[in-house]
Amino acid sequence: MFLALLVCGLVVALVVIGLFVFGLRRRLIQRAGGTFDCSLRWNIPDEPDPTGKGWVYGVARYSGDEIAWFRVFSYSPRPRRVLERASIVALERRMPEGEEELALLSDAVIQPCMYEGVRLELAMSEDARTGFMAWLEAAPPGQRVNVA
Repeated sequence: MFLALLVCGLVVALVVIGLFVFGLRRRLIQRAGGTFDCSLRWNIPDEPDPTGKGWVYGVARYSGDEIAWFRVFSYSPRPRRVLERASIVALERRMPEGEEELALLSDAVIQPCMYEGVRLELAMSEDARTGFMAWLEAAPPGQRVNVA
């Protein structure tokens, strides 16, 4: 009986520690400021895929001329993707279709982009998209603005 209680206590402690580490990691990512919730779908076909497959929930953080994108459900302190402003070409936004509405946050709009020849989509709130587009257009003098 004692062994079963000890094992259950250890499992509960590991779950609590795991959740604490998730929260601490997110807090450290957001500490630098300039973060927003942003789902990402990488290397997608040219035509929209309304099945909702491939979306990964994450947090994006502005860092100078880059956006660092972190997976939410990960323990890694490093970003999964780093997108440089000069290489991002924003395409025309779209609304979630079909099963995408279930895979994304309720108020999300989808911003398709090209990044170094790879098509990707970012799903974020309308306010975050406005900030993203302003950040893209606010490139330093001499850099081209990549908004299609």
